[in-house]
Amino acid sequence: MEYGFTTAAYVVAAVLIIQSLGGLSGQESAKRAVWYGIVGMALAIAATLIGPGAGNWFLSLIMIAVGGAIGYVVAQRVQMTEMPQLVAAMHSLVGLAAVFIGFNTHIELASIAGMDETARAALTGFAAKVAEKTAVEVAILRVETFLGVFIGAVTFTGSVIAFGKLAGKVDGKAKKLPGGHVLNAGAAIISLVLLFVYLQSGSTLALLVMTLAALFIGYHLIMGIGGADMPVVVSMLNSYSGWAAAAIGFSLSNDLLIVVGALVGSSGAILSYIMCKAMNRSFISVILGGFGGTTGPAMEVTGEQIAIDAEGVAAALNDADSIIIIPGYGMAVAQAQQSVSELTRKLRAKGKNVRFAIHPVAGRLPGHMNVLLAEAKVPYDIVLEMDEINEDFPETDVAIVIGSNDIVNPAAQEDPNSPIAGMPVLECWKAKQVFVSKRGQGTGYSGIENPLFFKENTRMFYGDAKKSIDALLPMID
Repeated sequence: MEYGFTTAAYVVAAVLIIQSLGGLSGQESAKRAVWYGIVGMALAIAATLIGPGAGNWFLSLIMIAVGGAIGYVVAQRVQMTEMPQLVAAMHSLVGLAAVFIGFNTHIELASIAGMDETARAALTGFAAKVAEKTAVEVAILRVETFLGVFIGAVTFTGSVIAFGKLAGKVDGKAKKLPGGHVLNAGAAIISLVLLFVYLQSGSTLALLVMTLAALFIGYHLIMGIGGADMPVVVSMLNSYSGWAAAAIGFSLSNDLLIVVGALVGSSGAILSYIMCKAMNRSFISVILGGFGGTTGPAMEVTGEQIAIDAEGVAAALNDADSIIIIPGYGMAVAQAQQSVSELTRKLRAKGKNVRFAIHPVAGRLPGHMNVLLAEAKVPYDIVLEMDEINEDFPETDVAIVIGSNDIVNPAAQEDPNSPIAGMPVLECWKAKQVFVSKRGQGTGYSGIENPLFFKENTRMFYGDAKKSIDALLPMID
């Protein structure tokens, strides 16, 4: 009965989580999809607590209460601009859990190996399941344990470094130790050799050395990736955490963990590939820690940045018929989305055609801008992806760039030596007028100079994005 109920509950939970992932692909269905995920996870936890082999309910309930309280506090305090580093931190915990569960499985395997039949018959829970395994099944479990620890360790240190870079606690520039990729390859080869050693002997030393090698790989891979690739890194680590969860599922013989881990792992990998394609990056080069680079000096940017005040921008907006707004991370930092939404409402009330252009890697987290605009109640139907709106810029009167840099950088098309050469960008410079809302004359997170700021039809609207947009609102008549 217990097995039947748990299996049925896991099937329902898996369906709900699949529905959740599917619903998150659209803005209209995202809120409902989140609830699917919440209900699915609650059902999975309940089924696990009352399922076969369960125990320590009091301790489990305490841990759930503590974890839930911490999650609630974090959710209340973390700003949207801090979501990327929060996601990276959560990924690190999944990786660490995979390492701990892997070592726990190893300890159980080692202890059961020396038991007689009587002692084995008295075992309960996970230990009893391990004791029932044949020699072949034990060998398979060792491979699963080894891979789970390896993926978990890589995910843990990689996520910690990603958190540090996104939070500004670690230098965002790509950095490698002398030897670079040779060190990564060496650590991977050592881990592969140790897999065969562990499979034959179950050596604790082999597992420990591999764990250290995997921790190094995670650290060195992410340290070797620059700030411009951070959105891909976040998605990639999401994929790693999914595969780590799947490995945990194999070790624990938990079908739901296997299914959900595979879903998260595959969807994260697909998203990483899509973003690499949107950035004209090689997926392999990014996940290996930044293979490749520029072939020569970057093109020199000439001219000067011409500033404009709120009155000038407002006059252009009042005269314009078509307007495209391009939001970026700067809008998130300034928390200007509500002001942008109000500006949009006033312009549309005057009969102007206002739309938003979203680049696949705008911000530091996939979908970051979409969430901010949805939060500010910007209509979904005027929020368009790059491929849907890029060819409309030549017929656009005004393009407003709010806190974006790389995704509107013409050097991607004009300079073959640029670090972002070949990356598809929003071609806003083709609009009749371009206004760039920016705090100052810095080069942005990735440190790449932007020729857009020096073009004849571009004017720089300096200042905090929220204050700048708020200054425009009374002037839109």
